[in-house]
This record gives sequence, structure tokens and C-alpha cells, in this order.
Amino acid sequence: MPSSDCSRARGLHFAASLGVESGLDHDLSVTAPVDPDLIEGFRRDGAVCLCGAFSRADVALVERGIERNLASPSARAIVASRPTDPGRFVEDFCNWQSVPEYEEFIRQSPAAGLAGELMGATRVRFFHDHLLVKEPGTQQRTPWHQDQPYYNVEGTQTCSLGCRWIPSTARRRSSSWRARTSGPGSCRGPSSKIDADRDAFGIVGWALEPGDAVFFHMLTLHAAGGVTGNRRRRAFSLRFLGDDVVHAPRPWKTSPDFPGLADQLPAGAPMDHPLFPVLWEAADRP
Repeated sequence: MPSSDCSRARGLHFAASLGVESGLDHDLSVTAPVDPDLIEGFRRDGAVCLCGAFSRADVALVERGIERNLASPSARAIVASRPTDPGRFVEDFCNWQSVPEYEEFIRQSPAAGLAGELMGATRVRFFHDHLLVKEPGTQQRTPWHQDQPYYNVEGTQTCSLGCRWIPSTARRRSSSWRARTSGPGSCRGPSSKIDADRDAFGIVGWALEPGDAVFFHMLTLHAAGGVTGNRRRRAFSLRFLGDDVVHAPRPWKTSPDFPGLADQLPAGAPMDHPLFPVLWEAADRP
């Protein structure tokens, strides 16, 4: 699997444009223009890494939110690992309104603006937050999958943000993030074939440090392994919607689900609802 150090690859363009180093307490309240190479990479490959996208203060804020979330999980929380797994894989969804640290990060960090630049959107709505925690020894893999089929939305301007959140004093690399780079939505055959013949697929991955982030299209295939060593793997993901995304009620149970939303938003309607606030508009760019 081709992989790279985020701070030495394309992501460097973002931090360099601000004149800072990865992880420093820089002011990102106004989104800086994203390097055109990153925008091209996002649209071509479906995934890019931005190193130093978030400051140490941002990382610490999300860490506090994760601990609050884990101490009081929502009714949507699930244990995704098998009972026989020596570790534990826990997921939780849609907690931004009950975890103040999440809401502050979602509204005040540059995340939505970065997603908007990459998508080429004029307006960015927040969709939902997603916490994924794998305890040490967890064997459960996250199989190759696309996110959008699990959701009640349709459209081309979609973006997920994935970060690894480990103590900011520990400079160890986290696990590599993987994506298939054949482009958004181009799934050809069962995803189980990917691991059987990895060289046949354009797989990329990055070793992430706190403050680095991977932005990927909701139709990009991605996967994650289990956990070795003695550290928890904490992933906090945010999902964003651009201009052309509309409500698409599903005949199956979505993850997450939004009970009663179909009664308020008909199929094909814009996602104009308090659950999905507008966080950024193109006029906000410097």
C-alpha cells in the first residue's frame, strides 16, 4: 500500500500557506485557501490529507469532548465488535448538541470551510458527527465500505473528515488511513476482492499525527484494521454536505437514522433543517 507522512506530502501545502508547523496553536478561525493540488486530488482520488489542519487547542478540545461522550454515551451508541473480541469497538453518533466541546469545534474550527473548498461548494451544511473508539487488542476490522449508502442523502458534493485523536504530547504515529483512489463512486465488484489483490487497486494511506486530517468523499471506499499495542484508537469524524445534496429517505435503516425526518423533509428536498445547520459560505473565505 503506497503511504506517506502527511507532513511531507500534499498536506504540507496547507500548513505552509499559513506559515506554521503542524500542531501549533495557530489561529484558523478564518479558512485559508486550500492548495489547488489538494482540491484536484480530492476530486480525482476521493481523499486527501491536510497536515496541521487543526491546532493543539482544537485537538485538546475534541479530546475533552470524546471523554465526555464516552462517559455518557447516547442511546445511539453501539458496540461494533464481537463478544469474543479481546478488545472493544464502540461507535456513537449525532452528539454535537449534547457535547459542548463537539459543537464548539464544529462551529469554530476551519473544518467546514476546508470541506467547502475541497468540494467546490458555495454553502456547507453539517450532517452529523461520528465517534469510533477501538480499545487495545481489538481484532475487529472495519471492512472496505462507502459511507453514502448508509445515509439518507444523495448528491455529489459530500465530504467526510476523519482524524485520529491521541494525546497531543505523544508524537507517535497513529494507524494509517486507507482509501481506494479510483475516484468517488467507482466501486467495481465486491470490496472483499480488494484485500485479495491489493496491488490491483490504487490504495493510499497516511500516518497521522494529532491535528492532521483526511478529507474524503462519501463514496470513496475506505477501511481500517484492528488495534495492536496498548493505546486506544480514537477517531472522530464529521460529515458535511454541499450545494446539491438532497434528502433521500431509504427503505432500509440508515446509520445514523433520523426518526421522523421524512415527515418534515420530502424526498428530493434540500437539507434545510435545524439538525443540519449551515456552517460556511463561500463569502466567508478571505
